[in-house]
Amino acid sequence: MEPNITTKAATLIEALPYLQSFRGKTFLIKMGGSAMDNPELVRQVMRDIVFLEVAGINPIVVHGGGKAISAAMKESGLEANFIGGFRVTSREAINIVEKTLSGEINPRLVEMIKDFGGAATGIPGHSIFTGKRVKGTDENGVEQDIGRVGQVIDVNQDTVAGILALDKVPVISPLAMEKGSSKFLNVNADLAAAAMAKKLHVSKLIYLSDVPGVMKDPTDETSIIPTITPELADKLVSEGVISGGMLPKISSALDALNHGVEKVHFIDGRQPHSLLLEIFTKSGIGTQIKK
Repeated sequence: MEPNITTKAATLIEALPYLQSFRGKTFLIKMGGSAMDNPELVRQVMRDIVFLEVAGINPIVVHGGGKAISAAMKESGLEANFIGGFRVTSREAINIVEKTLSGEINPRLVEMIKDFGGAATGIPGHSIFTGKRVKGTDENGVEQDIGRVGQVIDVNQDTVAGILALDKVPVISPLAMEKGSSKFLNVNADLAAAAMAKKLHVSKLIYLSDVPGVMKDPTDETSIIPTITPELADKLVSEGVISGGMLPKISSALDALNHGVEKVHFIDGRQPHSLLLEIFTKSGIGTQIKK
């Protein structure tokens, strides 16, 4: 008998109540950060998503692609500029953003899911997200025009629900169609995922990036806070523990909880199988936010 065979069985038994509880539920997974720069890690995540699909869970994927967009812009002679965390997106840049997200990254993720025996359909975000333009705020607190950048104001949930009804994984790029002009808008993937989660009232919204979770000490990855309530989140923001790029993520997470999402998770996509470890084990691996 293998020396670790009992441990393997114990892992399966630990997962059993979660498998029973989550069957038929919908999870929205936002994929981004440097985890998307490692092809092998991306493949592992897609395999884990197929595991969720086989287990009777309905996964939805909203993906980013910031570094790939910056690289494509550089090849075209365009400089990547950011104001207030948003990519300044000119008329020329939006074409590169759309081609990179919907024409390259999206179909690649779909094919990976199919390679592992799953079923998936790619959705260009502008076909389901309606948006309006937003401005960026510079370091001096002054609003700046940042071009074709928007926020989601409406979601065509019927398209996504139809794909889920066919037992397929919707894979969605973070673009929106501007209300009134029908022009494409570049949308922050975190915010696009939160808008979708709110509209569909998903059971879990999972941010999978290069951030291990919410940490008491940002320089110490062992200081992860496993569970946070909205009240604790407000306290951590006021104390400066939650700051910088984590602020909009926490804000969107709390907004999602107030609109029917049961739990929000922040996990590190650089760690193999972090998605399964967070969902199917008692201790988890990142930070969960719940009421």
